[in-house]
Amino acid sequence: MIDIDIKNILPQQEPFVMVDSLLHCDEIITKTNLLVSEKNIFVRDNVFTEPGIVENIAQTCAARMGYVNTVINKGEVKIGFIGSVKNLYFYDFPKVGDRIVTTVEVKNEVFNILLVKATINNGDKIIAECEMKISEQ
Repeated sequence: MIDIDIKNILPQQEPFVMVDSLLHCDEIITKTNLLVSEKNIFVRDNVFTEPGIVENIAQTCAARMGYVNTVINKGEVKIGFIGSVKNLYFYDFPKVGDRIVTTVEVKNEVFNILLVKATINNGDKIIAECEMKISEQ
């Protein structure tokens, strides 16, 4: 785990933070985790729902960009936008108390646009995956 307060590298703030910590970040792979809480705004009937999962993926991308911008480049946190989501599949939904790990793999990065392949695991089980394009302002 990278010893950094996730709130210092994300543009999102409570109650809209969908990642707890940055586990890994290099040029290609970024990993975050999230303990699903009953207080999460995307939890319904003790289940973390589709919008939360998509936002968790987007915020994992934001954590990567925030880490690069603030820690590596010594700049500031910038706002990003979801440009597109493709091949989005949900195989299962985490419940309150589950800890999910989200991995984004950079497939292409051109200027301020990032194309990633994302997977979310709950333990050893893949529960969601997609391709996402993120644009950084």
